[in-house]
Amino acid sequence: MAQFTRREFIKAAGAGAAASTVPFFATAATRASANETVNVAVVGLSQGMYHARTYAAIKNCRLAAICDVDPKRVHKAEKKLSKYGKLKKYTDYRKIIDDPEIDAVSIATCDHWHTPIALAAILAGKHVYVEKPSSHTVHEANLLMKAAQKYNKCVQHGTQRRSNRGFITAMKALKDGIIGDVYMAKVINHQHRGRIGRAEPTSPPSGINYDLWLGPAPLHQFTKNRWHYKWHWFWDYGGGDLVNDGIHHLDLAVWGTGKDKVYPTQIVTSGGQLHYNDDHQTPDTQTIVYIYPDVQILYEMRLWTPYRLEGYTNATVFYGTKGKMEGTTAEVDGEKITVRPKDYDVPPVKDIMENFIDAVRHDDPSMLNSPITTGGPISNLCNLGNIGTRLGNASLTYDGDICKITKCSASISKANAMLTKDYRKPYTLAYTG
Repeated sequence: MAQFTRREFIKAAGAGAAASTVPFFATAATRASANETVNVAVVGLSQGMYHARTYAAIKNCRLAAICDVDPKRVHKAEKKLSKYGKLKKYTDYRKIIDDPEIDAVSIATCDHWHTPIALAAILAGKHVYVEKPSSHTVHEANLLMKAAQKYNKCVQHGTQRRSNRGFITAMKALKDGIIGDVYMAKVINHQHRGRIGRAEPTSPPSGINYDLWLGPAPLHQFTKNRWHYKWHWFWDYGGGDLVNDGIHHLDLAVWGTGKDKVYPTQIVTSGGQLHYNDDHQTPDTQTIVYIYPDVQILYEMRLWTPYRLEGYTNATVFYGTKGKMEGTTAEVDGEKITVRPKDYDVPPVKDIMENFIDAVRHDDPSMLNSPITTGGPISNLCNLGNIGTRLGNASLTYDGDICKITKCSASISKANAMLTKDYRKPYTLAYTG
């Protein structure tokens, strides 16, 4: 396979960077009203294909543009989406940021690009839907929450269970005491994700602006294991399966226990690679205990087992003084009880993306089912769990009021340094607070 010297690699990457300057941000985008159609652009066309099809089917919403740094994905997506009308096509997200016709941006890129694109969109006057996790670091989530509030923009987070009528009913049933007082929730993330092997550096695929794909991440030679989807398993671009899949069920746990806007008094971590022996950097096994004064949330992850261990697929189980609950099924005194929306006066709920469009049309962030005010903290809980794991399975305490780690069984200075990161120029954040 082709090999690059460091000088050759930097020269090749720099060719892309030379044409990639910090974008000019419009002072305001066209604001949609309750009677207007919302023009949406989707950035990232893997999970973003689901975004695109969903928006295209929503009343008073128009899929206006698609974007991916991989031109092959853009071409393939255009053919599949052609029935929805003519689309603008881009391989550089900054074209979307500069487009005054775009009202909202839906972000489904690699994790390390979530917050940078979201902040740029907000400063350009656009509303944002951002996939989970909202951020690659704790500092990014805090900035995103601050920017959303400052500029009064709708920022919806992709934890879609908050727009699910069944889960809303289950949360209400828990609050009403269906299983008594809840003192523990267990988040189960067990599944089989295969090894990725080892990949040697090669030239990036033809037509790819690899420097733009790397963006704020450190300069690194291209390998196929850092490319489509597999980027999840590298710290420079993702945060492993805790932020990829586990975040959904951890979100249910904090929601069901009423801890979705407060931080634990202590986070105890344990994790590593027991199964993988390849290019993976993130854990295949991880256990984290989020300790609050009146409840504990246990996250356990193993990526080398089949589904349905313990009778569940990936799940969140609540344990109370009268019984337990998973999904919409409670078990009390040996009897299984299915909670139903009509029994708890829970009205029909719109899909998370339709809810987002409604909020944008009314220019009203308070309408969001999964706002960044809950999406930011749950992303932070995941990133804090990863910080503890990466510091040799440390325990730590994070103070959300001062945005610092105040206690750590490992190095507190290293822990606080990991709340943020360096951004490779010119890919710095559009908003710094």
